[in-house]
Amino acid sequence: MKTIQNPSRAAWAALLERPSIDATSLKETVSGLLGEVRKRGDAAVRELGQKFDRISVNDFLVSETEMEQAVNSLSPDLANAITCAADNIRRFHQQQLRNEEPIETMAGVRCWRKSIGIEKVGLYIPGGTAPLFSTVLMLGIPAKIAGCREVVLCTPPDHTGNVHPAILFAARLTGIHRVYRIGGVQAIAAMAYGTETVPRVFKIFGPGNQYVTCAKQLVQQEGIAIDMPAGPSEVCVLADATASPAFIAADLLSQAEHGADSQVLLVSTDGALIEKTKTELQRQLALLPRKDIAQKALENSQAILLNTLEEAIELVNDYAAEHLIIACADDEAIAGKITNAGSVFLGHYSPESAGDYASGTNHTLPTNGFARAYSGVSVDSFVKKITYQRLTEEGLQLLGNTVISMAEAEGLDAHANAVKIRLKQ
Repeated sequence: MKTIQNPSRAAWAALLERPSIDATSLKETVSGLLGEVRKRGDAAVRELGQKFDRISVNDFLVSETEMEQAVNSLSPDLANAITCAADNIRRFHQQQLRNEEPIETMAGVRCWRKSIGIEKVGLYIPGGTAPLFSTVLMLGIPAKIAGCREVVLCTPPDHTGNVHPAILFAARLTGIHRVYRIGGVQAIAAMAYGTETVPRVFKIFGPGNQYVTCAKQLVQQEGIAIDMPAGPSEVCVLADATASPAFIAADLLSQAEHGADSQVLLVSTDGALIEKTKTELQRQLALLPRKDIAQKALENSQAILLNTLEEAIELVNDYAAEHLIIACADDEAIAGKITNAGSVFLGHYSPESAGDYASGTNHTLPTNGFARAYSGVSVDSFVKKITYQRLTEEGLQLLGNTVISMAEAEGLDAHANAVKIRLKQ
């Protein structure tokens, strides 16, 4: 992890760049794979699974028997932990439901809006180096609260062709019964286009590697909605002299172990804290089972020392982190000045892993600077909002001349006539 001391503002943009990839060749590769599944359905899905995952799967759909076996095989401790997390996530997301009252914008003109669950949604759950059963909760719970009628889940199987039991337990817990053992680009393609086995959905959710992310972005161009553009996971820690180097190092490593393309950033006004944190990083890194992955991520990461807290806040807002930890004495005051972040963790006892698993907030968040314009997944992500209006005869008489004047000024006479014909009666 490199330390950058008091960089000029002109250098900030380069310092805050995420690890880059060759997008052109990636798109060509992914586009070809999508096309294969679109043309040949299940046969292409099966071939791509054998090619990339070295797994031959005959029956993609996980049976009810397998689901039941997974539920029974999980240790009581893990089952209780997942259930506790689910309860917290459900409580937090349930509060996002809001009934909007109709409003009379003028006499005889009544307008309102209603949230309708997206009919068919697809969830992608990574299951490679880390089976993310927690993401099942983060996506499945708000989907069910929103009222989505059909929820399809795709996840790669292990080397024996089985889905991790914790993923199946979480799926059963959230009421998802259609789980397919399909991973990678082929899973996104199957949900986007539909195959003989996998139904086509209207919106696709979930994190993934660069191939999965690219696949989601490409199918979006073809009219399939996605949750958000997202890349490798990231965390930024803003820390002052009150912070614990051990806590910060643990937070940075918890993000770095996601993948070699993850990025972590430490921003501080205290040089001594940065040096102590770097020492602690090496001590903790040596103890991690995934230390090789974390080490590669740290090579893409840095600590930035700035003169003032105001500068540090400005840089953090420029970075627009997926996860932002504010390990400072005045954390809530600082949080009030944060404009760009996916999810914010306040104080010294709010590790990112709490939000990743069980505090209740959603961990599916915008990465790669998209927090400047995107929010994390919520119940709103799974609904479409339809507006309604009812005009009485009196209401149209009061509003009619306004509509006619505007329509005629735009040269849309048929619009004007739709009002005039009613006013003449």
